[in-house]
Amino acid sequence: MSWKRASARRAFALLIGISAPAPWVHAQPDSRERPNVIVILTDDQGSADLHAAGARDLETPALDALARRGVRFTQFYAAAPVCSPSRAGLLTGRHPFRAGMPGNAPSLEGKPGMPSREITIAEMLKAAGFITAHVGKWHLGYSQQTMPLGQGFDFSFGHMGGCIDNYSHFFYWEGPNRHDLHRNGREVQSPGRFMGDLMVEEASAFLRLNKDRPFFLYFAINEPHYPYQGDPKWLDHYRSLKYPRNLYAAFLSTMDERIGRLMETVDALGLRQKTLVIVQSDHGHSTEERAHFGGGSAGILRGAKFSLFEGGIRVPAIVSWPGHLPENQVRDQVGHGCDWLPTIAEFTGVPLPRVRLDGASLASVIRSEQARSPHDALHWAIGRGWAVRQGDWKLLHDARDTTLRAPGELIAGDYLVNLRDDPSEARNQAKSHPEIVTQLTRLHDTNSLAP
Repeated sequence: MSWKRASARRAFALLIGISAPAPWVHAQPDSRERPNVIVILTDDQGSADLHAAGARDLETPALDALARRGVRFTQFYAAAPVCSPSRAGLLTGRHPFRAGMPGNAPSLEGKPGMPSREITIAEMLKAAGFITAHVGKWHLGYSQQTMPLGQGFDFSFGHMGGCIDNYSHFFYWEGPNRHDLHRNGREVQSPGRFMGDLMVEEASAFLRLNKDRPFFLYFAINEPHYPYQGDPKWLDHYRSLKYPRNLYAAFLSTMDERIGRLMETVDALGLRQKTLVIVQSDHGHSTEERAHFGGGSAGILRGAKFSLFEGGIRVPAIVSWPGHLPENQVRDQVGHGCDWLPTIAEFTGVPLPRVRLDGASLASVIRSEQARSPHDALHWAIGRGWAVRQGDWKLLHDARDTTLRAPGELIAGDYLVNLRDDPSEARNQAKSHPEIVTQLTRLHDTNSLAP
């Protein structure tokens, strides 16, 4: 079957409610017991940039409301400190290197990205009878096989590359400007319309159409990623903040407002208690020139986007399912972006794919503050740098410090910290604890990242 015919078949299936099972699924639980699933992935949101987490200079009422009606994590980690690998880890439950996405996917049309052999949350749920939709940023491939319809989504609306202007929908990093807005793999035009508004409209239409059957919505909002294009009312609201915090804050609140509108649709359809909602930032805030060299905040944490220091990989994360999970609670246990796939599988009762997963279900941790984290150790890698955390100890090797600006300073060699005693990672204890360096290096070396 050609890709165009396959796309048409998927679009038809969306309308009439057909979803063919995958051969690796052996059973389907009673659909009446399954929650719907919405994953909201924010883009370049700083680890400290949430009012509910203490950012008193920010207004984030929609995210705060989700935290009040759910569980908020204080030690949650992205799978990587940059966009594509983090998204690959979340969607597959596998380390980005293992998922074939160690770095950013090309933003050029026709270029591949995450291998189509990888099994995504969308494919896992679709095989169990869910209708699936991607709305927003993709950045996991721009070829027919690696765009959303080739990775388990019945419906897709958004941009395939790393970022766009939110009104013209043009990608502008390099070469001639290129328009990048697609619905179900085909380019669509909507000049002058704000991307966040378009996303809410498309996602709300999907929810209304599929409110009576299990659904999965991946709402990957491209905010507060640069270009900072906040609503005028929010720019005015934050006019007293210093530059560039004022621009970033306005865009963050603009994003929060759109998330609030999406949740209003969920409420209006009577779906709140039937829907598992997960929120995570893809990594820390940006200190790139395009981001005015900052604006976001990691609080006391060192590092930002591109960095394996805490500010680059520790992110805001919330999970909410009123009536089924605890509400207005905080978890200090360690969690990881790869954990969402197995967590969703447990909450929905669907079988896990038969592949090696790096994530582990957080269901017990979400339900109880007494539960132990499912992780003995966590691993990250970007470029030639890598990091391992086991307990309170964390070893970084050839890490970059992007706290002030990207690409930042290379910290060559081993850098050992104890996060309990030194959460800001200010002191390198590699020389005073060589036995810990040896232990964590061996742990890194034995953690195969082969597929």
